[in-house]
Amino acid sequence: MVETSLLSLIRERVLSFTASRTGRDTAEDIAQETMLVLHNRYSHLTEASDLVPVALQIARFKISAYFRKMKSRGENEPVPMDEIQLPNGAVDPDTLLIRKQLMGQIKDALPKMGERCRQILRLKLEGYTFPEIQRELKASSLNTVYTWDLRCRKSLLELVGGRWSAAGREI
Repeated sequence: MVETSLLSLIRERVLSFTASRTGRDTAEDIAQETMLVLHNRYSHLTEASDLVPVALQIARFKISAYFRKMKSRGENEPVPMDEIQLPNGAVDPDTLLIRKQLMGQIKDALPKMGERCRQILRLKLEGYTFPEIQRELKASSLNTVYTWDLRCRKSLLELVGGRWSAAGREI
């Protein structure tokens, strides 16, 4: 078993070696990982003359891996703030037009629907849950409300032209 003072000496050497090539935070991480590898794989080495070269070689490998990972992620080439395009959060005009047309179709279709369907849609828009809708409409079971809702949505879909979205996909 390697004594604690020798390990702390090796850790300090590895830390100063890695700090000279990376930042201080990264050097701390690499030194810790190096010490773990030393402890797990090289516990049979007990002399400083054996441990220091091995520790520095492990640290070199860790530093190479760190820079390789940083390059693959693109962290070494930051993008200037002027070139970053951030979404403004606004809805594009095409989507607004499509929504407006769909809302017009739904408003035209609602009077053509039955009273129960209009009630179900109103309650759903008010935020009622299906059990609450069951109580409001005095339905015998929750499955009845589910069936009514499905039929109402199908009816509304047919009345607005058979599709909800601009892409023409039916739901």
